Amino acid sequence: MFSALINLFRLARAGVMLAWHGVHFLPDGPETPAPARLLRRLLSPLKARKSQPDRLSNALVALGPSYIKLGQFLATRRDTIGAELANDLAQLQDQLPPFPMEEAKKAIREALGKNADDIFIHLSEPIAAASIAQVHRARIRDTDGTERDVAVKILRPNIEKRFRRDLESFYFAARLIEFVHKPSRRLRPIAVVDTLAEWTRLEMDLRLEAAAMSEMSENTERAGDPAFRIPKVDWEHTSARVMTVEWVDAIPIANLTAIERAGIDREALGNHVIRSFLRHAMRDGFFHADMHQGNLFVDPDGTLVPVDFGIMGRLGPKEKRFLAEILYGFIMRDYLRSARMHLEAGYVPPHYSVEAFAQALRSIGEPIKDRTADDISMAKLLSQLFEITELFDMKTRPELLLLQKTMVAVEGVARMLDPKLNMWTAAEPVVKSWMEEQIGPRARLNEAVDGLTALASLVKDAPKLAEQARRISAAVDENESNAGLQLYAGASGPHDSHERAIRSALWVGAIALAAIAVKLWV
Repeated sequence: MFSALINLFRLARAGVMLAWHGVHFLPDGPETPAPARLLRRLLSPLKARKSQPDRLSNALVALGPSYIKLGQFLATRRDTIGAELANDLAQLQDQLPPFPMEEAKKAIREALGKNADDIFIHLSEPIAAASIAQVHRARIRDTDGTERDVAVKILRPNIEKRFRRDLESFYFAARLIEFVHKPSRRLRPIAVVDTLAEWTRLEMDLRLEAAAMSEMSENTERAGDPAFRIPKVDWEHTSARVMTVEWVDAIPIANLTAIERAGIDREALGNHVIRSFLRHAMRDGFFHADMHQGNLFVDPDGTLVPVDFGIMGRLGPKEKRFLAEILYGFIMRDYLRSARMHLEAGYVPPHYSVEAFAQALRSIGEPIKDRTADDISMAKLLSQLFEITELFDMKTRPELLLLQKTMVAVEGVARMLDPKLNMWTAAEPVVKSWMEEQIGPRARLNEAVDGLTALASLVKDAPKLAEQARRISAAVDENESNAGLQLYAGASGPHDSHERAIRSALWVGAIALAAIAVKLWV
């Protein structure tokens, strides 16, 4: 009871702040509970005092770090909050005043076991401060005497405690919404908070961000990605609350004047931004999911250097195949094939007809078929695709929404560099190669190789499986003997039990072989 009162007080404070900034956050209609309608009337005088286009973003910044992250997360959920609010939140700036140097040095000492002065030759004042952490520039001397510049990222003091407290209030609000407003249950408010909690948990362990940098660096180096590099992690001076990485001395991608002064081709750079993102998402299934202007830099030779790997996206084989089929369906105007893929993948409930869903896809695809490529936004196309989720009760896939959100940001950066950028031309080399791997002859060959490998493994392990079957049979015989049990009404002796175990093992093997055969030849 006491906890509920505390959460109600916290939420009431947030409601007043939202109303003060002119944000409409309470539903209005016959299904709205009486207490919510009363609260809406009480807050309406406040709501009228301030009103500006970015009012929601301003209100969330005023409420603090947890609400900023909530806003950034909700910006990916256009299906939940609608396009207007999502567009507002997409502009949310994750900037807060820095915390004092004394606190920063204390955090370094507690995290790394040494005073900052014993680690760094120089540690600057904060150069950037966001909701979860702030960044300092520092200089470090290696054991061989060489010096190098590094960036030191430090979590805000007590940020974990503050997030836990606010997440408790978010869960309370989500449960309350689902209880009193049945139409909201389709939007799964509790699941939304679950995803936000997981998102922030990963962001608040800087070792995981460092690991993401290391993984993406391996992916790009192994593939030989052109003109793309990841800052190196200084693992010796990295912990859960402090991360040290190579300093990026490059041009901010938003500084168009400096880019032109360096002789970098803006049109080529815009294409490069698009293709780099698509390579990582489609080829690796692991992509930087926060590629806005502030997180991208360019070396004088045109090499793209991303920073801030706190939010990463992953796509499994199923999601990558799904996206390939979607793109193929729109390119070839084969909407029925795309619709079948949706139903087979379980994205659309089976009680809907594939023809009805194909009709919905056609409503998106046909209006763009005669338009020029530079008039078509890939991000908008994905956005329209997700807008039909409500109509067909499609379950939200967080990984696909994160992909959509990142595509919007990447397209914005690319068009800033080159307003006439042709998204389809930029994406074509990567998408074409990837689609061939996913649904072309090469994909069939890879599936066949995988099937043969599995078959070879099964054949190799056959003696071992037979021996395991014999041991199981012996154990069954012993148990039957000791307990005096008969498995069937007729007399079933040890020999019969042994035969049953062998037949069971062969039956399991036959099913495995049948599955492999289906995979190979269907």
